[in-house]
Amino acid sequence: VQLVESGGGLVQPGDSLRLSCAASGNRFSIDRMGWYRQAPGKQRELVALIISDGTINYADSVKGRATISRDNAKNTVSLEMNSLRPDDTAVYYCYIRAVYDRWGKGTLVTVSS
Repeated sequence: VQLVESGGGLVQPGDSLRLSCAASGNRFSIDRMGWYRQAPGKQRELVALIISDGTINYADSVKGRATISRDNAKNTVSLEMNSLRPDDTAVYYCYIRAVYDRWGKGTLVTVSS
């Protein structure tokens, strides 16, 4: 299974960003898809998760600023974030659960003026 993320980069505070992830090579139905992030010196944390039954969870820190969506036909998941802040700076990892948990290699998002 391969997860390929795209959309990271350097943005200014207040900007918006869209991250995308495509899963390939998966033989099982994907139950959940989402995004985690890890800031320097901190543990990896959940950003947003979307489950096959439609349930969506957001971290409190991004509620109201983030929107997660998935395309089951294409096995893709996207995360749109707006009003970005310096404390959103982190490596963002795509995640899926299809029997097993799988992670992408991560994409760096830097929010700085």
